[in-house]
Amino acid sequence: MSIDERDGDRGPRTRTVAVAGVRGLALALISLPGAVVCFVLAAVSIALIPIGVGLVTTPYVLTGVRAFADRRRVLAAEWGGVRIPRAYRPLPQGANPWARTFGMLGDPATWRDLCWLVVDMTAGFGTALLPAALLLYPLEGFAIAAGLWRVLPDSYWYGFVRVTGQAAALGAAALAAALLVAAYLLVPALLRGHFLLTRAVLGSGSGELAERVRVLTETRRDAVDTSAAELRRIERDLHDGAQARLIAMGMDLGTAEALLDKDPEQARQVLARARRSSADALDELRDLVRGIHPPVLAERGLGDAVRALALRLPVTTEVTVELPGRAGAPVESAAYFAVSEVLTNAVKHSGADRIWVDLHHTDGFLRIAVTDNGRGGAVIGAGSGLSGVERRLGTFDGVLAVGSPAGGPTMVTMEIPCALS
Repeated sequence: MSIDERDGDRGPRTRTVAVAGVRGLALALISLPGAVVCFVLAAVSIALIPIGVGLVTTPYVLTGVRAFADRRRVLAAEWGGVRIPRAYRPLPQGANPWARTFGMLGDPATWRDLCWLVVDMTAGFGTALLPAALLLYPLEGFAIAAGLWRVLPDSYWYGFVRVTGQAAALGAAALAAALLVAAYLLVPALLRGHFLLTRAVLGSGSGELAERVRVLTETRRDAVDTSAAELRRIERDLHDGAQARLIAMGMDLGTAEALLDKDPEQARQVLARARRSSADALDELRDLVRGIHPPVLAERGLGDAVRALALRLPVTTEVTVELPGRAGAPVESAAYFAVSEVLTNAVKHSGADRIWVDLHHTDGFLRIAVTDNGRGGAVIGAGSGLSGVERRLGTFDGVLAVGSPAGGPTMVTMEIPCALS
């Protein structure tokens, strides 16, 4: 590696260290006064609850505390790459002051916030100030060596070096150089350490786990409901379709058997009708199987299954597939039926004359975008097909996003975390 290349690497590192020091100083200037003000206001407001004043003020004060904590969460993610989950319990809409106050006080996240304020005004202040101090303190050592020692008292100490003359001042400069090297190596990590301390107090794993359990419980319930509805649909389709045709075909065969000796011509007509009934029953069974799990999906994968689906639509549909492998069968099935539902909605309600479908896999996510040039106005709401798609994807931790301004176009984006074989 050349000297120029080493210098090029050193430049960004120096900027990173300097920026981390400035950010640490800014955090120190914010954390101490901000945490003190929030904690004092919260303590006073909670103490005033017995006389009724706190019932009115506490929700507002705690909302401010949450906003202060949320700002630190943002800074932790942006400055330190540390993500701190937000796990506050939702409050009922239109709740009275009593319900809001005790609802917030009954939330474990509120008490984590208050504990964090105490930590932030003590250890948090120190860990935020340390990166800046480690950068600025060496400047004093160099100033002492440059002549500042002459005006300092004989009892002055720079670190563990007692400054009594020029030789001691050079020792202070050597210590400053060592501290500067340490700052160059450690300042970004020290700033990250401040945010890790914040996460240790502010972000509770139990709260995140409780939220995760809640989401999984909802998606499991939705999956069970969807499966039950699908079984009822299959039962209804079999009863009203193929089963009815098979019964009719059996009756026709019995009639043909009775007419075979008496009226062979009539028997042949009944047999022809029975043959048509058997063909219709077979077509209905194929459609039913396709609705449960299309054979093309099992045999050729999601891309070809969506292409086959697009060919049956009355609207011109372009399908782009960039999948270097196949996802698991449950994921492929969920994705296929989600795309099918979105395309059905587009054909029925959008008024579009062209649809584009894009499937690709990046960063561990299967991403599907369905775009049409229709009138727009699609929303995810109760009773809509899109809400069913959202529930279906939620079973696999997938998400659904809809962009559909009035006048169009509409873009429905689906993401499912998965690996490809």
